[in-house]
Amino acid sequence: MVIADLPARPIEQGRPGEGLLAHVLTSNYCDHQPLHRQEAIFQRHGVQIARSTLCDWVGECATLLTPLVTEMRRQILQSQKLHTDDTPVPARHGSGKEVHKGFLWTYIDPANNVVFDYSSGHSREGPVRFLGDYAGYVQADAYKDYDAIFAKGHATEVGCWAHTRRKFFDAQASEPARATEMLARIGDLYGVEHRAKEESLDREQIKLLRQKESRPILDGIETRLEQWATEVLPKSPMGQAIGYARAQWQALTRYTEDGILSIDNNLAERVLRMVAIGRKNWLFVGHDNGGRRAAVIYSLVASCKLCGIDPFAYLRDTLIRISTHPASRIEELLPRNWKLSGR
Repeated sequence: MVIADLPARPIEQGRPGEGLLAHVLTSNYCDHQPLHRQEAIFQRHGVQIARSTLCDWVGECATLLTPLVTEMRRQILQSQKLHTDDTPVPARHGSGKEVHKGFLWTYIDPANNVVFDYSSGHSREGPVRFLGDYAGYVQADAYKDYDAIFAKGHATEVGCWAHTRRKFFDAQASEPARATEMLARIGDLYGVEHRAKEESLDREQIKLLRQKESRPILDGIETRLEQWATEVLPKSPMGQAIGYARAQWQALTRYTEDGILSIDNNLAERVLRMVAIGRKNWLFVGHDNGGRRAAVIYSLVASCKLCGIDPFAYLRDTLIRISTHPASRIEELLPRNWKLSGR
């Protein structure tokens, strides 16, 4: 009597199949169900899976999937532009109960590759380590520690009109007339962008449209900012909004120079929203290693969402294939190419 070999498993000598692992990952990082809650759900169905076991499975999967995120990072650093932003995530110091503030940074390229990177603090070391000598456009908010990247002279800063608009919106209570006027002018800028999207303009056409219609609006905004700067208190809400816009003016107008650029950084903010929702459920990411594991899974889930594919279906298929897939063809398993894999 001969016993056939077991089929390949995502976790070597492990019991869970790819469907169960994909379910745990999707529930945690897409549906925001923390592992202790999943443990209780399994128990209600008569299945005993300890939370520690679920945690081990997540770690094994993150290790298995890391080459995919490494490849996406390589592609992002070769792209012409990227969006980036960050959000805090509470983390524990080792096994102790003390909690500190870690950060998840997201980086997104035009091909819908999304990579999250975890850092244990909020300093320039996070983006500087990730971006290195990146030489494309970097669309971000005005966080001061990004200046270390731009100081190298390789990357080009692109500002965010959504951040600028928000400051004038907040100034409505104290300066309703000026705030309303500025919000209307910024709305005109977004009106140009809406037309470009509706007409499905290409990169060069978008640039020409912005040069023709957005530049005059921007000139009017700049004139108003110069005038108002002498009329309001610098530390008032309106004064701070004006100061922010003037300090960021070159970065704020740069989007008119190339049709590949966006008027704002809302893409990165939308991607980070999944972390913000999850944070309300799981409270903290464990220790710093937990933050790094979360970064790997969030990268793939967010990429799936931007590519319009089901994260569960993608993870289930990829977990069973990746261990035997040739490293030279790892790009075939990225979310942006997964539909082309023949599965």
